[in-house]
Amino acid sequence: KDIEFIRSYYYNKLEITRFSSSLGRFVGYTEFGVKQANYFNSNPSQIAGLKAEKERYCQPNIDIDYQTA
Repeated sequence: KDIEFIRSYYYNKLEITRFSSSLGRFVGYTEFGVKQANYFNSNPSQIAGLKAEKERYCQPNIDIDYQTA
């Protein structure tokens, strides 16, 4: 079961930055977003915390979402 934790940041309905657990880092989609992604990626504790969110939030809900009837 492939799952991915994604946290996106938006401004004026435009996605500027996204963290993807499969990449393990932030990616910027605008000029400002690239600067923010570089800043966020330079903080190892923030990256580790978001990687742990996959285990904390996604893993316990797999069985709920994929129950067989």
